[in-house]
Amino acid sequence: MQTLLSLSNDLAGAVERAGRAVVGVDGRQRLSSTGVHWRPGLVVTAAHTVERDDDLAITAPDGTSRPATLAGRDAGTDVAVLRVDADGLPCAEWADSDAVKVGHLVLALGAGPSASLGVISAVGGAWNTFRGGRVDRFLRLDLTMYPGFSGGPLIDVEGRVIGINTSGLTRNVRVAIPGTTVARVAEELASRGRVARGYLGVGMQSVRLPEADRRAAGTPSEHALIVVHVDPEGPGARAGLMLGDVLVALDSAPLGEPADVQAHLAGRRVGDAVTVKLLRAGRPTEARVTLGERPSGRRA
Repeated sequence: MQTLLSLSNDLAGAVERAGRAVVGVDGRQRLSSTGVHWRPGLVVTAAHTVERDDDLAITAPDGTSRPATLAGRDAGTDVAVLRVDADGLPCAEWADSDAVKVGHLVLALGAGPSASLGVISAVGGAWNTFRGGRVDRFLRLDLTMYPGFSGGPLIDVEGRVIGINTSGLTRNVRVAIPGTTVARVAEELASRGRVARGYLGVGMQSVRLPEADRRAAGTPSEHALIVVHVDPEGPGARAGLMLGDVLVALDSAPLGEPADVQAHLAGRRVGDAVTVKLLRAGRPTEARVTLGERPSGRRA
């Protein structure tokens, strides 16, 4: 009994400590969400819950409302940053998200605060979201994510923030964006207002490679990507890529689906150079492409 009482008190203390830096976020029409005071004057939250650019506000732990402005949002990682008057609002203490293990007790917090207890149910490596972003670590949660919890912190039993909870990156799976990803993306949003991602500037679709083409390209893969569109102002055009080119590999990573390009480029920065192995009229060749910044709405 004493052990359970001690654990209960520890969890309540963790919520109390972390809750001092947890705010409500008024950024959409119906349901408010949650945010975390990351650095003085900067609140991080889930991008999908900030549906408008103006008329934003946060609700501080003492219940007062404060106006906020949008510093930037990144749909790829579902991170948004708001600028606020941080007078009297402490910043969150962040844990090392790389130290989290399966089975660790965690709490998801919403504004108020409100809390949900659970465990880390799975941990994995870096992964690419369906929105084109890259998250440094996969953290799956076994707990209840109540309405409005997105953007709020996932905390450990000491009240330190492990990451930001979101329902905007997966379907029917509860995940947290690890603190390393939040910090990386938030830094860029706070300074630039957006996250710059590299792209090739070509449209592609999967094609089956005949045996002769596989031998010519020196690849065992049965599929590659044929270029069906070239942005005349894009990096691919500047590197000499042409309609009908068959892309076999990027930096020796085989290509069979357009998603393979996205996966390879997700961790690359604008200005990085990649080597494209391709077939042109059945003959193998290579092109060196310096990645440009992907315009909004463009995939590759």
